[in-house]
Amino acid sequence: MSSPRAPRSPRAPRSPQTPRRTGSRTPSSRLSTPSRRRVSGTSERDVIPPSEGNVTPRRSQQASSSPFHNGFSEIDLSSPMNYGTPSSVGSTRSTRSGGIRGTPLRQRLDVRQDRHARSLSLIAENENEGVIPSQDSEVDDGPEIRIWGTEVVISKCKRKFKRFIQEFVENVPAEDEISEGVDNNLPLYLQKLEEIKILEHPFLNLNCAHLEEFDQQFYKHLIRYPQDVIPTLDAAVNEVFFERFPAAILEHRIQVRPFNAHRTKNMRALDPVDIDNLITIQGMVIRTSHLIPEITVAFFRCIVCNFETTVELANGFINEPTLCSSCSTNHCFQLIHNRSEFTDKQIVKLQEPPDDIPAGQTPHTITLICYNDLVDSVQPGERVTVSGVYRATPVQVNPRMSNVFSVLKTFVDVVHFRKIDSNRLRVVEEGKIHKFSEERIEVIKHLASKSDIYERLARALAPSIFEYTDIKKGILLQLFSGTKKNLQNAGRGKTRSEINILLCGDPGTSKSQLLSYVFDLVPRSQYTSGKGSSAVGLTAYVMKDPETRQLVLQTGALVLADNGICCIDEFDKMNDSTRSILHEVMEQQTLSIAKAGIICQLNARTSILAAANPCESKWNPRKNIIENILLPHSLLSRFDLIFLVLDPQEESYDRRLAWHLVSLYHRRPEDLDQDFLDMDILRDYIAYARENVNPKIGDLAKMALITNYVQMRKVGSRRGVVSAYPRQLESLIRLSEAHARMRLSETVEEVDVEEAWRLYREALKQSATDPVSGRVDVSIITTGQSESYRIQMEKLMTDLKNIFTKQKKVGVLNYQTLFKDVREKNPSIDYPMFDKCLKNLEDDRFITCVPKKSVRILQ
Repeated sequence: MSSPRAPRSPRAPRSPQTPRRTGSRTPSSRLSTPSRRRVSGTSERDVIPPSEGNVTPRRSQQASSSPFHNGFSEIDLSSPMNYGTPSSVGSTRSTRSGGIRGTPLRQRLDVRQDRHARSLSLIAENENEGVIPSQDSEVDDGPEIRIWGTEVVISKCKRKFKRFIQEFVENVPAEDEISEGVDNNLPLYLQKLEEIKILEHPFLNLNCAHLEEFDQQFYKHLIRYPQDVIPTLDAAVNEVFFERFPAAILEHRIQVRPFNAHRTKNMRALDPVDIDNLITIQGMVIRTSHLIPEITVAFFRCIVCNFETTVELANGFINEPTLCSSCSTNHCFQLIHNRSEFTDKQIVKLQEPPDDIPAGQTPHTITLICYNDLVDSVQPGERVTVSGVYRATPVQVNPRMSNVFSVLKTFVDVVHFRKIDSNRLRVVEEGKIHKFSEERIEVIKHLASKSDIYERLARALAPSIFEYTDIKKGILLQLFSGTKKNLQNAGRGKTRSEINILLCGDPGTSKSQLLSYVFDLVPRSQYTSGKGSSAVGLTAYVMKDPETRQLVLQTGALVLADNGICCIDEFDKMNDSTRSILHEVMEQQTLSIAKAGIICQLNARTSILAAANPCESKWNPRKNIIENILLPHSLLSRFDLIFLVLDPQEESYDRRLAWHLVSLYHRRPEDLDQDFLDMDILRDYIAYARENVNPKIGDLAKMALITNYVQMRKVGSRRGVVSAYPRQLESLIRLSEAHARMRLSETVEEVDVEEAWRLYREALKQSATDPVSGRVDVSIITTGQSESYRIQMEKLMTDLKNIFTKQKKVGVLNYQTLFKDVREKNPSIDYPMFDKCLKNLEDDRFITCVPKKSVRILQ
């Protein structure tokens, strides 16, 4: 007999919930009941003064009787934390709608903290115990607030930072956005405050290396307690600013954005020790969400007596009031959306850089949360350095239940973005200009004045690869690119300025090494393999965002490489569906998407640098380029330059190549004296040219382009074929503009057109040579067939028609016998050509065929 069941323990009372009504839901932030927490033996009701619009008679009486309320009566609580003294804060007090001198205070959600639960007031202890104030407290006679659980005094941090702003002078200028255009003999950050006054941009970027140099202990406090120290920095810099410029009016109070913390870590190295610390990580942005409105101040109204109150966001939660202080009714508040305040929020997905990924492992990603002005400051494909506060939050098992998993979800509250990569070229974006020092500009202009600058830049590009001078020059012009033009007045819109290049030939000829070098050099570049890439991997695919639970587009390599270069290896291994999406990208520079109800057109202003191997593993000189790499002519015609990279198999070439490879490992003293262009100079030279030089076609260059194009058309007309199309003329224009930009010339001259025409002819000689006639035939690339092939096809069609006319009485002919008879007249005919002619005659209703067996004559 089983034992009697034990009595069930009483269930814990369920936390009160807001009644579900129309308009009572909050986006992004969660509503919860306020928690009770003791601070220094005093109830939270005594320590926390009422917020604006939430003043009740009961709380006013209690606050007025508390000695702590007098100390905090002048402190502005509209920001997550404000550690100013009563005197200083009282002089700069502002409401949420407007502030002193017309400068309102904006709440910082990137530094989340409930100040009332983490701060400690020591005023009462000093008054009751008769403690003599220290020297620091004499300077600042306000309440001494310390960071919870530490001996760090907020007022001391504030005074240290004010002294740092007023006294710090940079001894060795750093290469960042702060040190550009400043006087090294004057305090650095006072000059930055003057810039804020002039530009009215209320943000101060703080280099943490400067703070560490000034006060190492203060720097450690910033790293370990950023959510407490950063608001203190905001208060200090605003006091210094308005003391120096009392009549200044800004959009909102100045906010400090620290960056360049020495605690730069790999994503894989982040652990629980880093939670709530200021960290700096690097990576590539792979996805950005749309703008999300997040509630910062919730406005509640009692549905019984219409009593109104506001509650601020604290630690990502809105503590919903449960008891109305006016009518004493429980659970009677309703959220009023149009009276609440919201802020902009964006979720960004950051992927670790390829250099940090261990071999054989998938890349790690981390979620970034951006607020206010940091929204839309980065785009997918950009490589950034992120400074922010590392957070951890519990994950709910079920959205309808309050229990959570034991493993927390981590993310980063972004404080600062820095789009700088010293190992890559700096790319020009709309509205953004990179600055160069005057000394650097003089060096660049001095190089441009030399007559051999073209050859020197080409030698500096992939110096470890032997020869391939014309190929390097073509890639060099691709890096400079043409001039962006908008021909909307002519009814055409924007034209393509990017240059596409295809490298094809024997395996083991350094094609992949050239692609890797360009990938490491160019910003926003992507490297992919044709065999390992799918159509959605190159374009975009639809997925459900785990944060917002909405369908979003995950961009692929071509979109991530916008304003950069997409390097595609094994181009010939792509399937037809994957190659088909390249047609629009390579000409229109856009990518049209219509998936899962998402219809859009994405920018893909991408230069394509592709490498392809022959289908027979070795280049067959008896076949043309289309027969060797099996690519459609419609795709080949979109490449501006097609270079053939072959192994010459000559003893003299092999000897020179071996000498070059050995010299990479053993250099003689005379080899060290050779004038090689430094890679840093190459990067800055290309970046400066792309930013500051936009050449236009001159009169002489215009006539030269027309002459070369007409000459190409005449060569084809003599043989009865079309040898040039307008697409070839546009390629010459882009190459000429890139060569002029390389010379830092604002005008395209005749010498630029001559070099572009020479490079284009050299590429045609290699890729568009007819193996039968030995002539250069552009129609191989544009139409897929050479002139000699078309002549053979026409002659074979005529011979077959004559045979069918003579053998009409027979009616049926044997396939093999017919092929032998035709082969006796022309030995160059093969089975594919013969089958194609039979297919054309069958389409003309002249014959019917049983494949490889018989041919029946109809006419």
